[in-house]
Amino acid sequence: MLGCRGADAVASLPEIASVKVELDFSALRQIRWHEYASRFVLGGVITVATGLIAKHFGPVIGGLFLAFPAIFPASVTLVEKHEREKKQRAGIRTTLRGRLAAALDARGTAIGTLGLAAFGFVVWQLLPSYESALVLTGALAAWLVLAVAAWRLRRVCRLPAD
Repeated sequence: MLGCRGADAVASLPEIASVKVELDFSALRQIRWHEYASRFVLGGVITVATGLIAKHFGPVIGGLFLAFPAIFPASVTLVEKHEREKKQRAGIRTTLRGRLAAALDARGTAIGTLGLAAFGFVVWQLLPSYESALVLTGALAAWLVLAVAAWRLRRVCRLPAD
């Protein structure tokens, strides 16, 4: 059961500012060249398929498929594989951690997709009437607000597997 705390679900500016973002470049050494190649190929295949759909059914239908994150299928399988291999090297024969890591990656993608939808909606509604720089700035703000609010809501509601 979800247990949201109502008004606490929206992040305040100080809470957002206190989030520590770090880069770990050592992870780049763990990825093999063929994994980069599979990401590139799968992303390319999805992009070509979207182009063919747009050519056959028109830009409105094709545009729906552009929202699909082309790199997601390859990255989620690699996340699962790397977590499973790390546990196997430690002598643990389970796939649960890999699946949970992939599920968390998928959750983040879903939250980002909400922000992308907000971005697209703002551009779609306002671009015909307003200057493009202003519309894109507003769309970026909508993406940021919705993505951060959804992330915070997920943390406050304490969804399963948190």
